Amino acid sequence: MKYKKFLALALACILAFCMGCTGCSDSASPDSSSREENLKPEPSDQTDHLIYYTIGAPDPDLGLVNDEINRILKEKINVTIQYNKIPWEEYGQRIAALINSGSDFDIMFASAEVDEGDYIGYAQNGAWLPLDEYLVPGASGYDMYQAIDKRFWDGVKVDGKIYGIPTNKELAVPLWWMYPKELVDKYDIDITKYRTLESLEPLFQMIQRNEPDYIVFELDKKAHNFFLLDGYDWIIDKDCPLMVKNDDDLQVVSIFETEYGRDTLDTLHRYYEAGYINNDAAVNDNGSLVRDRKTFLKVAAGGPTSEVAWSNDRGYPVVAQQVTKAYITPNSTCGGIMCVNARTKNAEACVQFLNLLNTDPELRNLVQYGIEGEHYTLDERNKVVLPQERTYTGIQYTQGNFFLLNLTQADPDDKWEQFQDFNEKAVPSSTLGFVADRSEISDELNLISNVSQKYWSNLITGTVDPQTELPKFIHELKLAGLDKVKEELQRQLDDFKQSKSPSENP
Repeated sequence: MKYKKFLALALACILAFCMGCTGCSDSASPDSSSREENLKPEPSDQTDHLIYYTIGAPDPDLGLVNDEINRILKEKINVTIQYNKIPWEEYGQRIAALINSGSDFDIMFASAEVDEGDYIGYAQNGAWLPLDEYLVPGASGYDMYQAIDKRFWDGVKVDGKIYGIPTNKELAVPLWWMYPKELVDKYDIDITKYRTLESLEPLFQMIQRNEPDYIVFELDKKAHNFFLLDGYDWIIDKDCPLMVKNDDDLQVVSIFETEYGRDTLDTLHRYYEAGYINNDAAVNDNGSLVRDRKTFLKVAAGGPTSEVAWSNDRGYPVVAQQVTKAYITPNSTCGGIMCVNARTKNAEACVQFLNLLNTDPELRNLVQYGIEGEHYTLDERNKVVLPQERTYTGIQYTQGNFFLLNLTQADPDDKWEQFQDFNEKAVPSSTLGFVADRSEISDELNLISNVSQKYWSNLITGTVDPQTELPKFIHELKLAGLDKVKEELQRQLDDFKQSKSPSENP
């Protein structure tokens, strides 16, 4: 008995010593190779069950696909998941409720957008689990760390730590004008000539006159960052209308107080008054493409060959023209992330699932396309043939490594080579690597967000006259503390600029 007590005490001392050493080890970088304690664990007989939430309309066959996913996961890593989709328009509020209530979940989609998960804000508030220790050599996430472009890992760091697994996709997401191919061919339109809002007016007039069945210019309440046409991007997101040009000297501007911002809103309002923009734009929740809806111009953000996916979603062929530069920004690198709940009891299983999703073509294609023979077939070239009516659709940018996916029939054979070339040519923004510290301005940011949500959709869709509504908006923003936030963010950006090497500064 004394020997057993002595042995137990000795083991406890050894364990305490090891834990102390772990706390002192250097784990700041996932490139570290000294973390022997992170070696992949031995398989367990116990199946870990994970609860996973992502964005998108729930599919009729979601449960059927979930069962097939679990068959593969059980066989390969002894894990199962409960796969949940939350509708687009409900996502921000629903996940806020899940996080703030301490609900039981393991993995959740997030992006830089507040209404798509607010990746940075929740990381700073402690909602997501830091994942760096799982990404070092020998750890269960190292394979996906190697598979995903390093620039994504740099882009998703918050205060030096990685809080989510970025989708390995296009590094930049410029704006595109999207047109129905039928009308472009019918009127012999050279779409390369139209790259500003103002340049579109003659086309809009022609379509309104000759094609009454078409919505001329389709917008929704989220709209898009039209200010990107002049190189501006959000420092935080659209709920805080402070911006920096992607290629300038990091000077913060209140975009609605600039001449360019005011002119943009004036143009949009003129188009709305002329009947080019759909009447329900300010209240329309649907930010994605509605199948078979006849629309002449739709704005979209994406990468190379995006018109293939847009054609599939729309139900008829579309062509697209890139109208902004391809900048790698904090928002583009944080455009699609799968995060692990800081409260999860299944961290290792979460990482194993995410690792498989980013390295295993069988699982990745199942999550995107559904079950072969049920939701798609393969042609003689091993390309995916999608049915006209779909009962399951993966939301591609939210879920894992693009480069594992089978091509669809409409995809060019060199699609992934085009993506690689696009990524290589994308230009780093002057803000890349900057993450705003919101701790001293959180109250003001909340008030500013409330004001923005009151005015944003009406102004950015042209629904209201900016000559009367914009002064009210700016006045309420200032009452909410916009000038204080602007000053603080400028200070932080100045410090960020000083911290960069001379070669990194613009």
